[in-house]
Amino acid sequence: MSKGKVIHYTQVEAKEFGPTAPGASIRVLIDDEHDGAPTYKLRMIELQPGGHTPDHSHPYEHENFVVEGTGQVMIDGEWHDLKPGDVVLAPPGIRHQYRNTGDTVFKFLCDIPVDRLLPKQ
Repeated sequence: MSKGKVIHYTQVEAKEFGPTAPGASIRVLIDDEHDGAPTYKLRMIELQPGGHTPDHSHPYEHENFVVEGTGQVMIDGEWHDLKPGDVVLAPPGIRHQYRNTGDTVFKFLCDIPVDRLLPKQ
């Protein structure tokens, strides 16, 4: 069990998503492997202007909270505008994608199950 963790999110390295998500980076803020968090993995997603996440689906939900900037989320083919304070639930098995529609960095928190709890694919 973890002894807890208190840091500023910028102390966690931002890693690029890769070629399917230009302008997108991710910071794994809390997880099982490094922090002993038994249930959830908390991540900060950062999209540069014009950046986006992959268009994808998976067998677990995403729970998101918009922290900064403006963007959109596509859930099952429908686009929704987002601003700071908005929350999003992307249900299991539903196609979804985020994109930055503004001219500043679009940041949102993303909560998913820790790796050992993810459904086997």
